[in-house]
Amino acid sequence: MGYLEGMFRNVNDFFNAWDYESKATLKVFRELTDASLAQKVRPEGRSLGFLAWHITTTLSEMMSAAGLAVHVTTEDQPVPATAATIAGTYEKGAKAVADAVRASWTDAQLTDTIPMYGEMWTKAGVLSALIGHQCHHRGQMTVLMRQAGLRVPGVYGPSKEEWAAMGMAPQP
Repeated sequence: MGYLEGMFRNVNDFFNAWDYESKATLKVFRELTDASLAQKVRPEGRSLGFLAWHITTTLSEMMSAAGLAVHVTTEDQPVPATAATIAGTYEKGAKAVADAVRASWTDAQLTDTIPMYGEMWTKAGVLSALIGHQCHHRGQMTVLMRQAGLRVPGVYGPSKEEWAAMGMAPQP
């Protein structure tokens, strides 16, 4: 896991990061339209809906693999037809992740190692990977959102639309 293992020294650090990151992901999901879910870079590529649903199903999959009871949906469920269903399921899942960590893991346990995907990860590393995974795919989604003509919300700073709303020129 490398650098990810040291990202969280206590569960409160995770809760602070998760609160921001899950809200940012939901902000992106809420800009999706039902028609945009089919947007792809190329015909054989992943669709915008697939990526959003993959982020959502990973909440249950990864946390269950780590021994936490987070049962919102499963990987084998097809991508829903509506953006609202994806966003609503993600929102429930994000809350379930926080609730499960709060109920089951302590600061002292974050350095415990557990088997994950054929390797041994610390629990802190699992939490870091969960956030990194969704940030990675959220970034992919913003490219597809631009191609689909959707508004892209700012996550770590204003988007071009948000710069314009502030009366400022978009940053190059």
